[in-house]
Amino acid sequence: MKLYYVYMLRCFDGTFYVGMTNDVERRVGEHRFGLDPDCYTYNRRPLVVAHVSEFQWVQEAIAWEKHVKGWSHRKKRAFAEGAWADLKRYARGKNKKRS
Repeated sequence: MKLYYVYMLRCFDGTFYVGMTNDVERRVGEHRFGLDPDCYTYNRRPLVVAHVSEFQWVQEAIAWEKHVKGWSHRKKRAFAEGAWADLKRYARGKNKKRS
């Protein structure tokens, strides 16, 4: 069975890159070696793998990738660091009161 992965890279400048692949080692290697000068990560190396999620179905992986890409920087950081209380707080949305 083929598996699919959504991965998050922390870039040298502190930003995050989120992508999807069926071979996470190969794809992260491509980012780290800078094979594509047009890629977001090219000028932001070195990179650190911040998170990898595994999926059985490609549709689920694509949906999760799109979902995570829509998060704010601080929400991605909280997720990568396992700061679950912060993640929950940031998940409340822009129109809700934050405590």
